[in-house]
Amino acid sequence: MADPTAPVTNAKTGLTDSFRTHFSGDAPLTEKAKSFAKARPWTSAAFVGIAALAVLNSLRGTRN
Repeated sequence: MADPTAPVTNAKTGLTDSFRTHFSGDAPLTEKAKSFAKARPWTSAAFVGIAALAVLNSLRGTRN
């Protein structure tokens, strides 16, 4: 049976709730990122891919 006091999470708020859960507190940022990556591996991979594309696109403009 579901806990009636637990907040309702849908597809739109699930990621937001996960961010709040893993990135709140006083732990070092690397520990927070590791716990988020363990909880949501596909989302973490997507974020890394987007960051890599951003870096590659910024370096592409600096070639001579």
